[in-house]
Amino acid sequence: MALIKNDAVAPPETWTALDSDAAVPAEGNVLVSVERWLNEADALRQRGAQVGILVQPGDDVLTLVGALDGVALVAVAFPKFTEGRGYSSARLLRDRLGYEGELRAVGDVLPDQVFYMRRVGFDSFELAEGKSPQTAIEKLEEFSVTYQAAADTDKPLFRRVQRPS
Repeated sequence: MALIKNDAVAPPETWTALDSDAAVPAEGNVLVSVERWLNEADALRQRGAQVGILVQPGDDVLTLVGALDGVALVAVAFPKFTEGRGYSSARLLRDRLGYEGELRAVGDVLPDQVFYMRRVGFDSFELAEGKSPQTAIEKLEEFSVTYQAAADTDKPLFRRVQRPS
């Protein structure tokens, strides 16, 4: 699967998604569930490698209020392209929880979605198998102007333009 970061193809990264009852390896970057992070955050922070959270569509990200210190990556799962709850999770993570770390869309992520995903706060994208990273990069710049305020700009267009007096 191709990884897009900073509007460019990035080298693959190894993150191991752990089941809720799987032992935590001593080495290597791991992704844990929201529930596991809330229950084991102190112990997970003590490991030498990075820890991330894997948010599933049914997870309430607001339970992470005040619990995001030490989180290197929040990956939001899109099990199918029609699943839209990840967009809401991303916006809540950025706007309400103030998460400033890497926010990655994973799963059935299509090039046509990345522009909108970036608007709600995603800054990296793990594309679905077989999808073109170059097309995704092109889609990130598909629109030159946006009208609404979003995670990527805090003002609507009418507040961003200078009008003659």
